[in-house]
Amino acid sequence: MPRTLRYVLCLFLFTGAGLACAAAPEKPAGTYNVLFLIADDLNCDLACYGHPLVKSPNIDRLASRGMLFERTYCQFPLCGPSRASFLCGLYPDQTLVRQNAVFVRDRVPNVLTMPQHFRNHGYTPVRVGKLYHYGVPGTIGTDGHDDAPSWDRVFNPRGRDKDDESKVFTLVPGQYGGTLSWLAADGTDAEQTDGIGAAHAVTLLEEFAKNEKPFFLAVGFYRPHTPYVSPKKYFDLYPRDKIEPPRVPENYLSTLPQPCVDALGAKQVNIDLPDETKREAMQAYYASITFMDAQVGHVLDALERVELADNTIVLMTSDHGYHMGEHGHFQKMTLFENAARVPLIISAPGMKNAGSRTKSIVEMVDYLPTLAELAGLSAPPGKSGISQAAVLSDSARAPRSAALTQHRDGYSLRTDRYRYTEWGPEGRDGAELYDHLTDPTEMSNLAGQAELAETISQLKKQLHERVAAARVVPEGLEQLVVEEPRRGKRKAKGG
Repeated sequence: MPRTLRYVLCLFLFTGAGLACAAAPEKPAGTYNVLFLIADDLNCDLACYGHPLVKSPNIDRLASRGMLFERTYCQFPLCGPSRASFLCGLYPDQTLVRQNAVFVRDRVPNVLTMPQHFRNHGYTPVRVGKLYHYGVPGTIGTDGHDDAPSWDRVFNPRGRDKDDESKVFTLVPGQYGGTLSWLAADGTDAEQTDGIGAAHAVTLLEEFAKNEKPFFLAVGFYRPHTPYVSPKKYFDLYPRDKIEPPRVPENYLSTLPQPCVDALGAKQVNIDLPDETKREAMQAYYASITFMDAQVGHVLDALERVELADNTIVLMTSDHGYHMGEHGHFQKMTLFENAARVPLIISAPGMKNAGSRTKSIVEMVDYLPTLAELAGLSAPPGKSGISQAAVLSDSARAPRSAALTQHRDGYSLRTDRYRYTEWGPEGRDGAELYDHLTDPTEMSNLAGQAELAETISQLKKQLHERVAAARVVPEGLEQLVVEEPRRGKRKAKGG
């Protein structure tokens, strides 16, 4: 069935399992509006997460009035699969989206998405910028791989960063998205794609303040994704002589299973760079974070100015983590903490412990049920997430004991103390074990140590149970199984 026709039919279908694309409102709207803010390729290099250099005053400000979650993990460390997962509240083995450039309904045509669930309860769902997958910078200014049935209105910003692509420095001429690339741009914040998106979000908030219908406003920023583009003033905040690239011990790769080594070396052009090139890349990444943070500030300022802050839940996050030279790797697509961990800050009206932090383990699939409960809505059936709403009133609560992340044919489990990873069926291609109590940077693989056999056995059992559960197809969900292309060397289009 053609995609456009399927989208039309989705507007009318409804299944008894509650997985329909759209339906008439099921009950009165919830108590609060939702402002969902998401950066692209942002790790936890933020001041509020303890980074010694990065300046993020606006995200820090949000943390001071909300709760900062220290242990939040994506389900797939790549833009498209991660976004499809948390927007649908399902694991990648349930959405079947395990690569970029996939329309989610080409895999699960009758899925109920997060914004649709809010629409079904009387909300107006609106998208600004990147929520589902876009090839960055290739498809900036278009709908990308957006899910049309998810939104009532959309806005695709396009700024001078797109026009200035020819000025971008890149390690491989003509390649940007998967290749380290950056530009200290001329002009103002307002001319950049994220500046334009933030300005449109401000206009929408001014509009929403004039009517009583609740809204679900999702604002997706394109930075700090490569190419790391921001006005020059942000680069000036990070002198390169203050930046020290991570060091990797000699023969480090020999301690890892071959699939892990392959993941670290998938983009050869980003490997074994001179220290000065690494510093330039890190400077540009940090500059892009602070530029993006400034745009977040414009949106938060508007929320206060139009007097919506006291009636709006705000969630700020990223689609996955990111390496800045750790393990000898730049960018994402590994099963290490750097790529799996994401920032998460939630601010809800009436919070009594504003400015608090929690070590509660969170998966990104938890966002849907958490926001639903905070808004006073029932959670949709057939979803894989667990609500974290109770944690906002008690930071010691721990709804989860571990978080699951997958990549290629590997699965990784992050518990309170350990990260345990297996590659291949039943771990036939190798395993990794890291003790975060003694090795928070995950540089010492303990999987071969006999004295830890009992611990490994327990983690193996727990991982296998989690993987099996993540593959269960929810009742009523239609899956279209498509043969995925073999992995190979492809020109990077962005992610």
